[in-house]
Amino acid sequence: MIDPTAPLPPFPDRLAGRIALVTGGASGLGAAIASRLDAEGAKVIVADIDGDGARHHAATLSQCDHAIMLDVTQPDQWQAAIGQVEQRHGRLDILVNNAGITTMGSIETLDYAALRHELDVDVGGVFLGCQTAIPLMKRTGGSIINMASGSGLKASANLVGYNAAKAAVTLMSKSIALHCAQEKYGIRVNSVHPGAIRTPILDKVLAQVDDPEATLAGFLSVHPIGYLGHPDDIAAIVAWLASDESRFATGAAFSVDGGMTAL
Repeated sequence: MIDPTAPLPPFPDRLAGRIALVTGGASGLGAAIASRLDAEGAKVIVADIDGDGARHHAATLSQCDHAIMLDVTQPDQWQAAIGQVEQRHGRLDILVNNAGITTMGSIETLDYAALRHELDVDVGGVFLGCQTAIPLMKRTGGSIINMASGSGLKASANLVGYNAAKAAVTLMSKSIALHCAQEKYGIRVNSVHPGAIRTPILDKVLAQVDDPEATLAGFLSVHPIGYLGHPDDIAAIVAWLASDESRFATGAAFSVDGGMTAL
């Protein structure tokens, strides 16, 4: 039987010499992704709105060059971040747009300000990241991995804003992939669609509801595999998409969701 909590060993040197930027890299999935890319040889820039958290996690990485405080909703901060990468390295090979939020609410309970904030972070952050990074990445080619969600493919009544945001990331990623392919930039763009993963963001979701235990049981019930995902499960596919092993994959949506979207 598979142990769903067992670590998934990296492939050392698979990403040797690559320069990677991971947003939302201070904790949760972003931290796991940054650690995995680092373990496979990439020099990782950890970016997060929590600058202290980004620096703390960056200090745990063997290849990490530096950390950046980055609010992904702010164009000027993106320009400064990519400018730092260009100045220090002259290239960017891997961009992981992972920063995001999850806001609970139905069409009757979610207020418009909360919807706008959800879209600003989850959609605007990905848009700005891709738009700002592509001029640097197209010099040498590379891989962009946008974090979407199983909720971008399958709707829930109480996730109207999150469903809308992650669905937008799904199609936006395909559009960007087509543009980069047509322009011969050598940049592949794919989206990753996790199911429920045990991270701090899941704890924040549970804190928004009246009955966290029932909500957690509900999350489990829609994953036919019978358990929630581990951050390593997502970090592993991101590392593969960042590597040359996925060289023919672009414009695709990769579901890693314990069968959630198969129901």
